[in-house]
Amino acid sequence: MDIIHAVILGIIEGITEFLPISSTGHLIVGSELMGLPQTKENVAFEVIIQLSAILAVIANYKDKFHPKHFELWVKVLIAFLPLAIIGFIFKDHIKALFSIQVVAVMFIVGGIVFLIIEYFQRDAVYKTVEVEDISYKQAIWVGIAQVFALIPGTSRAGSTIVGALLTGMSRKASAEFSFLLALPVMGATSGYEILKNYKEFSDSNLLTLAIGFVVSFIVAFFTMKLFLKFLQKFTFVGFGIYRIIFGAVLLYLLYTGVLSPTAHG
Repeated sequence: MDIIHAVILGIIEGITEFLPISSTGHLIVGSELMGLPQTKENVAFEVIIQLSAILAVIANYKDKFHPKHFELWVKVLIAFLPLAIIGFIFKDHIKALFSIQVVAVMFIVGGIVFLIIEYFQRDAVYKTVEVEDISYKQAIWVGIAQVFALIPGTSRAGSTIVGALLTGMSRKASAEFSFLLALPVMGATSGYEILKNYKEFSDSNLLTLAIGFVVSFIVAFFTMKLFLKFLQKFTFVGFGIYRIIFGAVLLYLLYTGVLSPTAHG
């Protein structure tokens, strides 16, 4: 991996991690098209750029770390538990699920779900407008919805936002709760990967790691801000359409041999 690769993957991660479009699918395509093998060093690089995305959440929401928001973080942890428990128990089964076909199909399914939800909620009056006002019951349901993110291609952001919308949270509150929920989820995932692959970091090119880290952080930081501004005027319909198109493109690339069935697997 060279500096150009690091910049491109950092941009992809920063843009897609917090949008409901699955960063995994985009990193797969980006890596494959650039001819990057799934070596342990490249896995270490992906861990680093995901870690920087976590820091972007902290930078954007540093005011939420005040003691007055303690109850909000309790709800975030409650929402985290279903994914943590199911993911730990069935981690081997989940890993076996991975294939490009599954990723592509779940992109399309997720896109259809967004279109259906937006169709039925186009005139909805949301009972929870601000993220601080979500209830424990809503947090639990969002946590249950997040379990679907264990299926490759579903998108953690996508599943949590869908769950939040179905509980009566506004688009803004749904997106912000998804951002905050990324902290324990991605923190646990990145922490586990660092412990498992810590030897690979010493073998990696420190310059590419640093560049990927910085690029991912900056892009993720501004993507979150722009995403919230977008939601002030628009719905998730565009993301639904994009997911369907991207899933179809994945299937096309797979069946034309551009992507291998076990890419990133």
